[in-house]
Amino acid sequence: MPRNCIRQRMDPPNKERRSPENGPRPCCSSLKMFLVALSFAYFAKALSGSYMKSTITQLERRFDIPSYLIGVIDGSFEIGNLLVIAFVSYFGAKLHRPKIIAIGCLLMSLGTFLIALPHFIIGRYKFETSIRSSVNSTSNLSPCPVRSASVLSTEAFSPSLPPFSGCEHESRLSMWIYVFLGNILRGIGETPVQPLGISYIDDHALEENAAFYIGCVQTISVIGPVFGYLLGSLCAKIYVDIGFVNMESISITPGDARWVGAWWLGYLIAGFITLLSAVPFWFLPKSLPLPERRLAKYPPERTSFIKDSPLLEHKYQADEPTNFLEMAKDFLPTLRSLLGNPVYFLYLCVTIIQFNSLIGMVTYKPKYIEQHYGQSAFKANFLMGVINIPAVALGMFSGGVIMKKFKLSIMGAAKFALGTSLLGYFLSLFFFAMGCENANVAGITRSYNSTEPVEYLDSSLLATCNAGCQCPETNWDPVCGENGLTYVSPCLAGCRTSHGSGMDTVFEQCSCVGVGNQTASVGQCNNRENCHRVFPYFLALSVITSFIISLGGTPGYMLLIRCIRPQLKSLALGFHTLTTRTLAGIPAPIYFGAIIDTTCLKWGHKKCGGRGACRIYNTSAYRIAYLGLTLGLRTASFFLCVLGLVVLRRHVKRQERGTLANGGTGAAAGELQALRKEENNSCNSDQSPRNTDYDPERETRL
Repeated sequence: MPRNCIRQRMDPPNKERRSPENGPRPCCSSLKMFLVALSFAYFAKALSGSYMKSTITQLERRFDIPSYLIGVIDGSFEIGNLLVIAFVSYFGAKLHRPKIIAIGCLLMSLGTFLIALPHFIIGRYKFETSIRSSVNSTSNLSPCPVRSASVLSTEAFSPSLPPFSGCEHESRLSMWIYVFLGNILRGIGETPVQPLGISYIDDHALEENAAFYIGCVQTISVIGPVFGYLLGSLCAKIYVDIGFVNMESISITPGDARWVGAWWLGYLIAGFITLLSAVPFWFLPKSLPLPERRLAKYPPERTSFIKDSPLLEHKYQADEPTNFLEMAKDFLPTLRSLLGNPVYFLYLCVTIIQFNSLIGMVTYKPKYIEQHYGQSAFKANFLMGVINIPAVALGMFSGGVIMKKFKLSIMGAAKFALGTSLLGYFLSLFFFAMGCENANVAGITRSYNSTEPVEYLDSSLLATCNAGCQCPETNWDPVCGENGLTYVSPCLAGCRTSHGSGMDTVFEQCSCVGVGNQTASVGQCNNRENCHRVFPYFLALSVITSFIISLGGTPGYMLLIRCIRPQLKSLALGFHTLTTRTLAGIPAPIYFGAIIDTTCLKWGHKKCGGRGACRIYNTSAYRIAYLGLTLGLRTASFFLCVLGLVVLRRHVKRQERGTLANGGTGAAAGELQALRKEENNSCNSDQSPRNTDYDPERETRL
C-alpha cells in the first residue's frame, strides 16, 4: 500500500481537531477565535487611523501649522511601516504570527497615547479676539483705536511689537513633534496585523471560504472608521480645554475657523481600545491543522500560478531555513522571484497610483466639506462616519459575497474590480459640477462696497472706511455686517463702539457697513444658500461612488493573493503594503496638503511671529485642485489596469494550453490532484488506522 495512504489511514477521525502539542483542540473554533481577534485588531487600528484624519483641522489650528505639515504628520504612520514591514512580513511568517500581532497592538496603543501627550504639557489654547468675556463689560470697548491713540492702546493690536514675555512657551513648533513620533510608533505597531493576519487565514481556511473570511475582516476594518469619525465628531464639538476654562468666556462656536475641539480625548479612548485588542492573540496557537479537503480543491486558475505542485509544498516547507541567518540569505532571491511575476508587478503599480488618489482624497475630505460647503468640523466628521464609511463597508462586504456566490476566477475578479472602478470614476466627474461660490469677505473676495468680487492679488484689507483705525491686518476675528458682508475684524469694519459680551456682543457705528444701523455681529455671515442646497446632492453622490468603487476591493485583494505561490503570500502582502505606503501613504498627504495651501486667501499668524494655519480658502481653486488631483491620478492608473488585464489573460491562456497538452506545471498539478483523490478513495475503504506511522508535524503542515 502506498506510504501516503498509510499516512492518511493512521489519522484519527477527528483529525481536524487535534494539535500535536496540546492534545485535542477544535480547529474551527481556533480559526473563528482568530477571525474575531483579527477583526477587533482591524477595528482598533482603523478607528485610531480614521480619528487621526478627523482631527486634521483641529491639529492645524492647535499647533498653528499649514496643511502640508499636517500631511507630514499623517504620512509619519507610513514611515513607521516602512521601517519594519518587509522584515516583519518575511520573518514573521516563519515565527509565531499571533504573538507578533499582539506585540504590534501594544506598540500601536503606546503610540496613540503619545500623540495625546502635547495637550498635557502645553498651555491653554488662546485665540485672537476683540470680544470681552466679562459679563460686566458693556460699552467700554473700542474695536477701532484711532491712529493718534496712546501706545498702550496700539500695543494690543500691533503685530510688529516685540513678543510678550513667555512667548517661547506659546510656540507650538516643537509640540507637533510628539504627534509625529507617536504616529510613527503607531505605524510600526500596525505593521504585522495585515500581512500576517491575512496570510494566517488563507493558510488555514478552505479555499471556498478564504475570500469570504477576508471580506468579513476587511468589512470590520471599514466599520472601524465609522466609530473613528463619530468619535472625532464628538470630540470636535467639545472645546479643547474643557474642564479647565470657563465656557462662558469662549466667544467662538464650533463652526469658527479658530475653534479647536478636544482632539486629545479621542486618542486616549482609541489607545485604550487598541490595548484591549492585543489580549486574545497571546492565547492563539502558532498554526492550525488544515482541513482534509484543503489541498484537493485548488481551482485551475490557482494551480496555473503555482510553480510548485501542492504535494511539493510540503517539501518546500520542510526545507525552510531554520535560523535567521539562512532566512536572511534567502530573502533577496525570494523577493526577486516575487517581483518577476508580471501580474503581481503590474498590480503593484496600479495600486500605488490609486492609493495616492485614495489616501489624498480621504485625508482631506472632512476638511474639504468644512471649507467648501461651510460645515463645522463635528458635522463633517459625523457625516463621514454615518453616511460615507458605511457605504464603503457595505461595498467591501458585498464584493466578498459576490466573489463567493459566483465563484469568480482570477480573470473574473480582475474584470469585476476594473469595471467597478471605471463606473465609480465616471460618476465622480459630477463632483466638479457641485461647486460653491466663495464666502463674501470684505477685502479678500469682495470689495468693501460689496459690488464686485476682487482678485486675490488685488485684495486689500485697508479701505477709506477704516483708514482712521489702527488695525492689524494679521488678525482673524470675523464679524458679520448688516449688509451681509463678512469683515476680517471689527476694527477693519470700522466699528467704533460695542456692547454686550461673549457671543452676544454687538458692534456699532461701523463705518464700513454703511447700511441700516451700521452694526455687526460676531462670526462670519451665513449667506451661501446655493452652497447649502447643493450639499445634499454631494453627499448622495459621494455615497454611491464610494459603494461602487469599494465593490471591487475584495476581488482585487484576492487577485493579489491568487497570482503568487502560496509560500510567498506573506512576503507579497507585506511588500505590497510596504510599497503602497512608501510611494503613496507618505507623499500623498504632503503634496495634497501643499497644493491645498496654495488656495489659501488669509493665513493666521502666530503670536510669536510666523505664518500659522489658514483661515479662509478660495473655494473654487480648492475644488479644482482637490478633485482634479484625485481624479487625475485615477485616470493614469487605468492605462496600467488595461495592460495588466492583457498580461493576465495571456498568462492564463498559456497555462490552459499547457494543461491541455499534458505538459508543464498545469498537467503535473492535475495528475497530482488525481493521484491524491485516488489514494483518498482507497484509504477510505480501509478502516483500520496505523497509529505507528502517525506524524503530528506532518499532519499540521498538510
